[in-house]
Amino acid sequence: MSDPWLSADDIAAHLGVTKDTVYAWIAEKGMPAHKVGRLWKFQASEVDDWVRAGSATSSAEGATPNLA
Repeated sequence: MSDPWLSADDIAAHLGVTKDTVYAWIAEKGMPAHKVGRLWKFQASEVDDWVRAGSATSSAEGATPNLA
């Protein structure tokens, strides 16, 4: 049986991020999402694969912060 379709709120909770982060990842990083009418829907398995591939990371992440 296929995964159920999740809402933006559901996928944000699944990933432990805000809904704003989810929308930013769709626009800027190509997060797998499907537009249904005016709503975004997600398959958890697609999103999990996308995260495992490292697509959610930014070039600034993991950098040493400037403490000066």
